[in-house]
Order: sequence, then C-alpha cells, then structure tokens
Amino acid sequence: MKRRRVAMTISLPPEIAENYEKLAQQEAKNKSQLFREMFLLYKARTLEQDFFDLQRQGARLARKKGIMTEKDVERIVFEDR
Repeated sequence: MKRRRVAMTISLPPEIAENYEKLAQQEAKNKSQLFREMFLLYKARTLEQDFFDLQRQGARLARKKGIMTEKDVERIVFEDR
C-alpha cells in the first residue's frame, strides 16, 4: 500500500518558528496543513511567474519580427494553410 504522507523535518530560525506557530494558531490549522497551503501557494506563484516570463520573452521576439497585433499573428498562422 502506498504511503499517503511522508514525515519531514525542517529547521527554522527561532523567530520564524515562533511566527509560524502563531500563524498556525491564528488560522486554526495544524503546522502540516499550514505548510501544505503555503507550499501550494508558492508553487502556483512560481508557475505564474514562469508563465509571465515566457509571455514577455514571446512578446520581445514578436516585436523583433514585426508582429504587433492579433491580425499579424492570424496572418502568420494561416498564411501557409
């Protein structure tokens, strides 16, 4: 049977550990729940940032090639079909 949880140990500076405990109490969550939520938010933020970085890179490349509007994109997509 596959394990559903893996126990992990992390070390934190005392001040952060204290704030983490207080935050878990304020949110009425145990530390594991709080960590899971924090991790998922961090992961979503990182993926979103990666997307925006790729979008900016694509926009720079498009400008270099003179692609400025949606019509330009459509023209390129459909010109060889």
